[in-house]
Amino acid sequence: MVRGLDPQRTIRELAELRSLTGDADGAQRVAFTPTWSKARAWFRDRLVGLPVETHADAAGNVWTTLAGRSDRAVVIGSHIDSVPNGGWLDGCLGLLAGVEVLRRVAAEHAGRPPVTLRVVDWADEEGARFGKSLFGSAACSGNLDLDEARGLVDRRGVRLPDALREVGIDFERVKESRCERATAAAYLELHIEQGPVLLDLGLPLGAVLGTFGVERHAITFRGQAAHSGSTPMNRRRDAFLAAGKMAQEIYAIAANSGGVCTIGSCTTKPGIVTSVVEECRITLDQRHLDAAALERMHAAAREAAERFAAEGHVEVSWERLWRIPPAPFHPDLVEFADAAVRETCGTAHRLPSGPLHDAAEMAMAGVPTVMLFVQSLHGISHNKIEDTRPEHLALAVRALDRLTEKTMHWVATRGAGA
Repeated sequence: MVRGLDPQRTIRELAELRSLTGDADGAQRVAFTPTWSKARAWFRDRLVGLPVETHADAAGNVWTTLAGRSDRAVVIGSHIDSVPNGGWLDGCLGLLAGVEVLRRVAAEHAGRPPVTLRVVDWADEEGARFGKSLFGSAACSGNLDLDEARGLVDRRGVRLPDALREVGIDFERVKESRCERATAAAYLELHIEQGPVLLDLGLPLGAVLGTFGVERHAITFRGQAAHSGSTPMNRRRDAFLAAGKMAQEIYAIAANSGGVCTIGSCTTKPGIVTSVVEECRITLDQRHLDAAALERMHAAAREAAERFAAEGHVEVSWERLWRIPPAPFHPDLVEFADAAVRETCGTAHRLPSGPLHDAAEMAMAGVPTVMLFVQSLHGISHNKIEDTRPEHLALAVRALDRLTEKTMHWVATRGAGA
């Protein structure tokens, strides 16, 4: 074991946080709520006695800095917030593992490493309350759409700016957090995989190639309401028939491209048992690591929707809900991550991330970025049954430590203009 590094301490702290901020249904650390604030106060207590400076930025991200001989910084990031009834590892694993690495570096270098090491707890990665993921990191990257975010409300009708004010954040100033990445020379993030790839391969850890780009749309088919008993089948303009054909088509599109497609919701009008469907609105989520492939997937879905609408004598319209481009990670850091995994557990695997992470915002902001994934038991996350074997958690902390050491050396030797 690396001198000063104690992965078992991270596992104990994760269990303590689960007891403090969870219940029988799972983790309850939804951002901008009292439980989230309680978790953050607990987190700050973990830093007592370390030679670090800690502060919250204008967007509510909490930064912990171990100053080095150079102000060029390696940043380890993740988030302590969760979805309602969430898993005990999602987000907080990477954050607490980062603190353990920071402890080791501080001890080994007598509080003065060759480059600065920072740990950041991003505010509201999940977007569970207001439906806007990556809030804090998007503010820091400069990609946050203030006009869009200003209008967000939760299910109780509370506006995002008002919720932020309750926890001491001035919404109109959140983009001032961009100053925090001025010295960031690399960004690292450890996360539970949230899917079954490493589980199916029987591997503890993997190096992440990047995060998928996303095209998210609502597709509305409009036909004509008609009595379900008196309207012959060949005379119907059934909006649901056209929408239903999309369900199978998106699987073919995904298979042809290597990406993923999901119809996540479907609503109909008039929505009664005695009427042919006049209007059917479905949501389509498409993801791919390659931008050109994602564009082809989107075009194929549009062509299919037009074709099915014409076949059913209905109309179709599209509404963009959200998009984010793919975020490939830095090739040098991917190599370091792969090497750290091999050195830690013997075998490595490289895989893309379907879910989004704060790392995507850092990569898009031009900060060299990479992630590590640890195996997810059941391949399930955002659920109280989310879990990872304790021995894999220990390996993950060690791999993050090795990755950090490699990256610090890389930053120290690249030069200020690199």
